[in-house]
Amino acid sequence: MAEDAAATGAAPEPESPPDTVEPTGAAVAGDEPGAAVPQEQPKAPASRAGRNLPAALAVGLGLGLSLIAILLFVPKVFIGVAGVGVGVAMWEVTKRLREADVLVPRIPLLVGGQAVFWLGWPWGASGVLGAFAATALTCMVWRLFDHGLSTAPRNFLRDTAIAIFTLSWIPLLAAFSTLLLLEPDGNLRVLTFMILVVCSDVGGYVAGVLFGRHPMVPAISPKKSWEGFCGSLVFSVIGGLLTVTLLLEANSMIGVVLGVGLVVVATLGDLIESQIKRELGIKDMGTLLPGHGGIMDRLDSMLPSAFVSWLVLSALV
Repeated sequence: MAEDAAATGAAPEPESPPDTVEPTGAAVAGDEPGAAVPQEQPKAPASRAGRNLPAALAVGLGLGLSLIAILLFVPKVFIGVAGVGVGVAMWEVTKRLREADVLVPRIPLLVGGQAVFWLGWPWGASGVLGAFAATALTCMVWRLFDHGLSTAPRNFLRDTAIAIFTLSWIPLLAAFSTLLLLEPDGNLRVLTFMILVVCSDVGGYVAGVLFGRHPMVPAISPKKSWEGFCGSLVFSVIGGLLTVTLLLEANSMIGVVLGVGLVVVATLGDLIESQIKRELGIKDMGTLLPGHGGIMDRLDSMLPSAFVSWLVLSALV
């Protein structure tokens, strides 16, 4: 997601095969009338952002406006929409893992992940914690016997550890958005944290494309630059000052704390997913969203930001 947002002059990761040229039947000026010779038609160079920018903007704008309308007029519907997103993201990640021969127990993760996310609504943090523990235990037992009782499982420790990591990474962190929504003015709190993540993305993208020269962690994400990180900080702090003051009617300094905190964890969330994709040898987790990749490629920075937003706003507002 935001790894696109902070471009540098460093060599980009390989994303697609080299452009090809194809012959055309167009006549060359000065040739015999009607003569046709092959001519090269090079494709337009890829944008420095490394994405299909018009498609990415259209998808991002559509999703953003839809979520704003839901949060303002039917906030509880947000839980259902987010639950679907969590389910799709879990499917994308477990599919990619199993393609890499990491045999995480998919059914317990998909079903248990929904329980972790949804049980925060009726029972709060206790429901989330209980569902998480039950699902983790189920994954261990499932992987232990998924080859039958007479065959010892292969890579049991690795697969169960990655399964519990996935459970923590997606539905557990996403559940904090539900807990945040249930707070007083919860719809505005969720809207605040989402606006700040978008500010971080936009600031990082603009500053990275225009000024990015110094890679932050080139071994993990060559396109992420320190200039982009500074742009994220500026945009997110300004967004935090405005949203916390105008939407939540709280102390503006809380907006500064929240803005800085979300830039840090959103950036780390991007890097975590970048490293996972690097180890799996893939560019995107999915292809559902043109210009963005999969649902998980949009949630990578949102998930840790939901937890930090819940922590900061619950404690300070």
